[in-house]
Amino acid sequence: MAERPSGRIGAATTEGTHLSDDEAGDGARREARRLETLREYRLMDTAREPAFDRVTRLVADLFGAPIALIALIDGGREWLKSAHGYDAGEIRPDTCFCRPVMIDERAVFVPDTLDDARWRDSALVTEEPFARFFAGVPLRAYNGAVLGTLCVMDRKPRPDLTEQDLTRLDDFAAIIMAEADLRRIGVERDEARRMLEHALDFSGTAIWQFDPRTDEIGWRGAVAQTFGADFETELTRLDGLVARIPTEDGETVRAAFRESVGGGASFAVEHRYMHPERGVRWISSRGDWDVWADDAKLTGVSIDITEQKSRQEHANLLMRELHHRMRNLFATVSAIISLTRHAARDVDDYVERIGSRLDALNRAQNVLLGANFMTGSMHALMREVQASFPRVRWSGPDLLLPENALVAMALLLNELATNAVKHGALTGDEGRVDIEWTQDAEGADPRQFRLRWTESGGSGDIVAPDRTSFGTLLMERSVRNNLGGTIERHWDPAGLVVDIALPARWREA
Repeated sequence: MAERPSGRIGAATTEGTHLSDDEAGDGARREARRLETLREYRLMDTAREPAFDRVTRLVADLFGAPIALIALIDGGREWLKSAHGYDAGEIRPDTCFCRPVMIDERAVFVPDTLDDARWRDSALVTEEPFARFFAGVPLRAYNGAVLGTLCVMDRKPRPDLTEQDLTRLDDFAAIIMAEADLRRIGVERDEARRMLEHALDFSGTAIWQFDPRTDEIGWRGAVAQTFGADFETELTRLDGLVARIPTEDGETVRAAFRESVGGGASFAVEHRYMHPERGVRWISSRGDWDVWADDAKLTGVSIDITEQKSRQEHANLLMRELHHRMRNLFATVSAIISLTRHAARDVDDYVERIGSRLDALNRAQNVLLGANFMTGSMHALMREVQASFPRVRWSGPDLLLPENALVAMALLLNELATNAVKHGALTGDEGRVDIEWTQDAEGADPRQFRLRWTESGGSGDIVAPDRTSFGTLLMERSVRNNLGGTIERHWDPAGLVVDIALPARWREA
């Protein structure tokens, strides 16, 4: 508590005081701070409490006075938290003695109110309780703000109080504020605990404490979400927890507990858990020891990491799939490079053919990268083909092709389109290619995918080649070996027609 100002203590007054603008501003800020501090204590308009009533009773007995009050001043209100010998719950601000104590922030006493012109007409003097004597000291908060007063009143005049009397009154004021601080801290602690529990629930974190002497487990936080709604009855001991852990993980958990208990080491383990409402979950737990003079408990947290595990497993699957695809891709590129070498006429022709076929592989990879790495859309592939060969038109249902089928289809269409540019309908400005495909409905036997490639509008008659090129072999290999189907080519005078039939294994996108 702040030290009481030196000098004789008497009835304070502010009459005739004129404040500058700066002083008025400082006063307004101090009052705002004082009111905010008063709200922190949460005492206003609360019920009477024995701890405070006990102090006012002792003060009244000590000073031999009929009335002792704990008054809190909130703006224009003077509210009584405790009132010994006085029944009112509030005192009118225009009649109270306590406000000068708060304004001057020091003890104030009035030996005889009838001798003081400021108080003789107050309702506290002319009416019940007919106060003739008043003495009050500030109730100072932890930050020095004066929240109200502890005061004593008598119905008869009394001589001046001694320094010892005022010191005792100050001591009782300090006891009152100590009790108020315990209440404030308790409320703040409870609010912080509720906030922490809400945060734990929101974050899905369960807190536990394990007693190695009894094998008992205490729980807080998001326990029902993490371990099940029956945790209070079924998971009070380590055995109950381990019973819900698959056997192969249960021994790992027990070993981690034994190691931690035996050597005082920290605890860390990840394991599966059979949640009674949510099925198999993955749990990650971490803990360390809280040590007291004669006791030690393992305290930790547990969180559900099932989603993280699922993402990790999915990432591992994608990595394996990517590795597998890269091996296939390199094998395909190697084969194309080797076989194209034998068919090329010269270096420039070799580079052109290699570039064209690598472009086809790139189209397939673009489609796969735009999806889920493992399947690609037939429509997406056709858009890639059309971007390179604008006079290709296409129609058919959108289907999801697996990676190997998509690559094979990309190579097939690229060979057909490249041949059309060099030898077929796309050599002239009026030529075009139409691609149409269908897939038999479910239940058809045999269920087939059928694609027709039709060239038209070329600049000359179309005739069959006089030799089998590598491109032809590549198309045959793509259709027969990779896709398990058949391919037939018809060199009509109007243009090449290619019919492809495959087993219908693809689902619609």
